Amino acid sequence: MIQEPLPVLERSRGAARVGFALRNGRAALADLAQEGSAKVFLPQLSGPPEAVFLNTSGGLTSGDRLAYAVTLGAGTSVTGTTQTAERAYKARSGAARVTVTAAVGAGAQLFWLPQETILFEDSHLERLTTVDLSPGARLVMAESVVLGRRAMGEAPRRARLFDRRRVTLGSRPLWVEAQRLDAATLAGDSAAILGPNAAFAVVALCGAGAEAAVAGLRSVPVPEGVQSAVTGWNGRCLARALAVDGWPLKQWLGRVIPRLTGCPLPRSWQMQGTAS
Repeated sequence: MIQEPLPVLERSRGAARVGFALRNGRAALADLAQEGSAKVFLPQLSGPPEAVFLNTSGGLTSGDRLAYAVTLGAGTSVTGTTQTAERAYKARSGAARVTVTAAVGAGAQLFWLPQETILFEDSHLERLTTVDLSPGARLVMAESVVLGRRAMGEAPRRARLFDRRRVTLGSRPLWVEAQRLDAATLAGDSAAILGPNAAFAVVALCGAGAEAAVAGLRSVPVPEGVQSAVTGWNGRCLARALAVDGWPLKQWLGRVIPRLTGCPLPRSWQMQGTAS
């Protein structure tokens, strides 16, 4: 019997970048480029701009490469988000890799608010997010992860994720952390890891005086099925949550994020009644 080699599958590649500068007192588009499976859209809004990133490949698997970049000039305020959840599918031969980079000018504000990442069984995703803040700049960043789709009976136990975040202020580290999930992690029932939960998130406010937001976040009502905690120190405020599923986690995000940004959630999130 002749053994035929497995076909080499085509891999998706995508890169999209967008930049804004202050013109006549408002943030205006200064740079836009996109290639491959990465796209960025700019909805017409009356308030500060939103940059909505999209991966047209429909998901990530072995060997896929995706890169998003945002540059904000001094004094601008911009929200970056994604059109939908990012999905990491079964990976047979190595990780999919995603990089997000941002440079935030003096006195500018970036709200980096992608929708959730969904990990399917045997997925393998590596992601690196780096943000450099100039003096007086401010960042609100949210990252959330959901293990499978509970409504479909999915409970991945072999998903792999290596997620790194690095925020610098004037090129000096301000907030750096890494998270790793694998089969050994998901096999444990410890509450210090995930326990029975299927979703988790972190929301970070970085910039001068960020620690003052702690009391306000601790007063935010927590939906049923969510556990949360908030801490802050020296220009950082971090809110973390575990949830039994993606929807209660998203409800929590829908209450916490507007408290930090002072703005409604991005339109693409399509949520109602969560900011109370």
